[in-house]
Amino acid sequence: MFDRGKKGERALLVLPHARMDADAEASAREFEELARSAGAEVLERVGARVDPPSPRYYIGSGKADELKTLVQALDANLVLVDHALSPVQERNLEQHLGVRVVDRTGLILDIFAQRARSHEGKLEVELAQLKHLATRLVRGWTHLERQRGGIGLRGPGETQLETDRRLLAERVRQLQKRLEKVRTQRGQQRRARLDAGIPRVALVGYTNAGKSTLFNALTRSAVHVADQLFATLDPTVRRIEDLACGPVVLADTVGFVRKLPHDLVAAFRATLAEARDADLLLHVTDAADPERERHIGVVDAVLEEIGAGQVPQLAVFNKID
Repeated sequence: MFDRGKKGERALLVLPHARMDADAEASAREFEELARSAGAEVLERVGARVDPPSPRYYIGSGKADELKTLVQALDANLVLVDHALSPVQERNLEQHLGVRVVDRTGLILDIFAQRARSHEGKLEVELAQLKHLATRLVRGWTHLERQRGGIGLRGPGETQLETDRRLLAERVRQLQKRLEKVRTQRGQQRRARLDAGIPRVALVGYTNAGKSTLFNALTRSAVHVADQLFATLDPTVRRIEDLACGPVVLADTVGFVRKLPHDLVAAFRATLAEARDADLLLHVTDAADPERERHIGVVDAVLEEIGAGQVPQLAVFNKID
């Protein structure tokens, strides 16, 4: 059985597409940036036409054989696929290639796990990861056993897989309980701001568009800023006093990206609630990005999904580059 526990960083990128066009190329560039943001060394990009997708590998068997040759030739130890894979497809690819395979959802979850700093953010990331991995569980989750004490934990005749599934389900329940407590506290803080009658403004936009740079300039803060995707994950809220209109509360939120996994949209309710409850959204866009119109559309679509589509917006075009 292939050991999924080893961390691989020498990566091949698999870019499935129905046809190669400008949108596919833009998606490929973004996926490569996601891989680098996660800490992977990108060895090569491999295009794969999937029309229709293969139920076994998602990509065709011929492309899978080609990929296996490349993995061996380039000494890669990780394959990243720019699409959501079914558990069967992911497992089949791993067995065929002999290296770890991570789909787009797993990659974004990994980046979020690296970026989360607050207690709530870490809980949300772990919960989303466990829910994603629960469908892919083969074995390897017995380390969770230590959190409950291993003696007497396993029932008579219970297989290792059943034990792992039970431990994972218990961990999910624990995380959900802890998150509810944290979210209740955050909700009380948010209601206090609402009761104070201070206008609420939230920065939204595509990832790496310059939201945190603008936030620091407006609030004289020192929120982490980096030229990478999802540099800011946890929501940051500051009060601004010296304005002609009076004080306002400004919130910096997580950036959006195309094909953002729905599990993450559901998990990060705290961050996204800052946008949903705002009186005004500052929609920050990188004016120098040739994909800016497409990115604006992606952000608007996610805002609709979280119930913030009707909040008034002010377009802010970042020209710092």
